[in-house]
Amino acid sequence: MVCFGIVRTAFGYLLLDRDGLAAIRDRAEGQIAWSKRPANDFRKFALARAAPWRLARVLDRLPAPCVYYNVGHSNLTDRVLSALTVAGVPIHVLIHDVIPLEYPEFQRPGTVAPFREKMKRVQKRADRVIFNSEDTQRRATAVMSQWGTPPPGIVAHLGTMMPRPDPSGLPENLPPRRPYFVTVGTIEPRKNHAFLLDIWDRLGPDAPPLLICGARGWNNEAVFSRLDALDPDGPVREIPNLTDAALAALVANAVGALFPSLAEGFGLPPLEAVMLGTRVLCNDLDVFHEFLGDMPVYAAVSDHYQWDRVIKAWASEAGQQAVLDGFAAPTWDAHFNTVLSLRD
Repeated sequence: MVCFGIVRTAFGYLLLDRDGLAAIRDRAEGQIAWSKRPANDFRKFALARAAPWRLARVLDRLPAPCVYYNVGHSNLTDRVLSALTVAGVPIHVLIHDVIPLEYPEFQRPGTVAPFREKMKRVQKRADRVIFNSEDTQRRATAVMSQWGTPPPGIVAHLGTMMPRPDPSGLPENLPPRRPYFVTVGTIEPRKNHAFLLDIWDRLGPDAPPLLICGARGWNNEAVFSRLDALDPDGPVREIPNLTDAALAALVANAVGALFPSLAEGFGLPPLEAVMLGTRVLCNDLDVFHEFLGDMPVYAAVSDHYQWDRVIKAWASEAGQQAVLDGFAAPTWDAHFNTVLSLRD
């Protein structure tokens, strides 16, 4: 299959062919080192380039017929979408979630209005919309219906790859010797880390270890203050900047993975935990049911008693019980078979 990539830079747009995209991929994955100025690598492998107001020149290099796929909520601008429409290129947009419009209080200042405008452009200009979950489809369609008829859409679950645990990259004293719990995700309000800190406060100094794995995000100063005040010898530890392999090793050996998220578009960390054979306790969200079925224990975050009860029970068992067999995670083959079936 012939494929191209359009890259937006500070000076305009670049067009990369398959070889150029492969070269950038190899650098992004660390197989080849970037030059001192990574922007030079993009220009080096560009098949064509144009100033912002001459994007049509780049699009003229594309073969006909072709289809444009936008998969990251970026470049959903009037300039790009209008140029594609004029060039007769069908526009397919992957929507990951509409959480910024449903929970604006969780977002960075100044990000909600631009996101709303992006979704309005998708509603107006996209020929088709790809959703990462049925839950996202329901929510995004409800949002776009406020502005008119939404474009036709289809659900294509994101593919997953089996995590490969490697404990060699773990910091000293990890994993804990006692049965421990993990939670994985950026430390931002939507992930609801405050809920877990409250539980561990109730459990007291004899609580099992809780490893909070993820980078610090935004709008979460109260939680950051609580993390800064943690006793270094206490049961709760903040573990940032782990490699994927080291993080997988922690998750694979945990007695349970905890996800009290208030909203998700997909929910990769609990999915990966189940794939690693680790038990999951999570908030009772529709999207978790969609992907994980009966694998987790579901408990609404309003049910403090159930969360306390399950955590105490799992921590007291002599060994970890693996999740049920027979779980089939979404695959990338299935995802692309669905997405590419829309080309016609």
